[in-house]
Amino acid sequence: MELKIQLESAAQRLDLFGQADTHLRLIRDTLNVQIGARNGTVVLHGGSTAVRLAADVIDRMQKRLIERGALTESDVRELMSQTENNIAPTRADVIEVYSSKGVIEPFTKGQLRYIETMLKNDLSFCIGPAGTGKTYLAVAVAVSMLRKKQIRKIVLARPAVEAGERLGFLPGDLQAKVNPYLRPLFDSLEDMIEFAQMRKFMEMDIIEVIPLAFMRGRTLNEAVIICDEAQNTSTSQMLMFLTRMGRGSKMIITGDVTQVDLEAGQTSGLVDAIRTLSKIPGIGVVELEKADIVRHKLVHKIVQAYDDKKSGKSPSHEG
Repeated sequence: MELKIQLESAAQRLDLFGQADTHLRLIRDTLNVQIGARNGTVVLHGGSTAVRLAADVIDRMQKRLIERGALTESDVRELMSQTENNIAPTRADVIEVYSSKGVIEPFTKGQLRYIETMLKNDLSFCIGPAGTGKTYLAVAVAVSMLRKKQIRKIVLARPAVEAGERLGFLPGDLQAKVNPYLRPLFDSLEDMIEFAQMRKFMEMDIIEVIPLAFMRGRTLNEAVIICDEAQNTSTSQMLMFLTRMGRGSKMIITGDVTQVDLEAGQTSGLVDAIRTLSKIPGIGVVELEKADIVRHKLVHKIVQAYDDKKSGKSPSHEG
């Protein structure tokens, strides 16, 4: 199949194609299509499905270039991931939050299903490997709801499993003790909220980032409450967390059940909770997969290599 695409702006050809046509070569190698360009026209050759996918990617690239004035290799990879997983562009604004790179949108079917689940249910579980956006999208939904005044507070918690939740055994003041465990949550927040605004929110306790143990005895109303790395909660810790939910609140619990760091023989609170609660109305469970990973392209291959090793297969080094 052959398809010709007329570029909207020939002057932006270098930005669109990338230095030494790196963006076009990335599309060519990933989608297995032939790409040529002449006189402001891109010509695609290949299988009908691959050509249509490539054309959709190039169309999205042009739109992003116009919106942002620049286009990176990372942008191209994200747009290809979005296209290959058939995300409907009309659903990309479901959370209406902007990061430092622009509007936050789902890049895969799994991520879209995850966002819809969080918005629909008062209690949502999301499990999946690193890089699938479990925490980032949960924080984005929370920030979106805060800005729309649908909630009054965001609470982000993590079990400090490396310290056995016994922070007194660690040197330094409280901030120094908990910061290494909570840094990933701060990273997500800082990508969506300006530093001065976030500092103000934290001073007013509108946003809290705390170790899971510090939630004991509280009832949180009109809040989004997120438990990250929940695979490392015990069953009693998970029950404690779940019973913190007050009126008008929403809970989101994320984790990777293949990365449990609890002592041998101890049941993961995340695994137990999903098994116990998944059929209750108002509770949603989403499982993200390797196809939902949107980090560096090597992350897919790293995860696959370790999965192959665990299953006894010979590692694949294709591509």
